Amino acid sequence: MTRVTVSFAIALATIVGLSSCANTANGLAKDGREASNALDASTHRILTAGAN
Repeated sequence: MTRVTVSFAIALATIVGLSSCANTANGLAKDGREASNALDASTHRILTAGAN
């Protein structure tokens, strides 16, 4: 293969790798928000149950 083809293949692999990292980071952020909301909801249920 020529040098240009190898460089293009490496650049393409790098772009694909970085895009998958971005998807993983977005997924982790979404999971963190959902876990925080679940914790808030369960804390609210516990506090209101103790108030009765």
